[in-house]
Amino acid sequence: MHRYLVIIEEADGNYSAYAPDLPGCVATGRTREETEERMREAIAFHLEGLRDDGIPVPDARTYAAHIAV
Repeated sequence: MHRYLVIIEEADGNYSAYAPDLPGCVATGRTREETEERMREAIAFHLEGLRDDGIPVPDARTYAAHIAV
């Protein structure tokens, strides 16, 4: 099982998400929850495509932290 960092950004009227360790893997939705679910599906589809093409699945290398200043 792989765990990837997903960045979710609020836009005008919707949300968008991407995974820095999986270039080109993105999703959008009307709510944060919908966007998260679509991103799970997008990641699964992306990884399946990599495997089908014989491309190694990348390790998760990106991390996040909330830093108070």
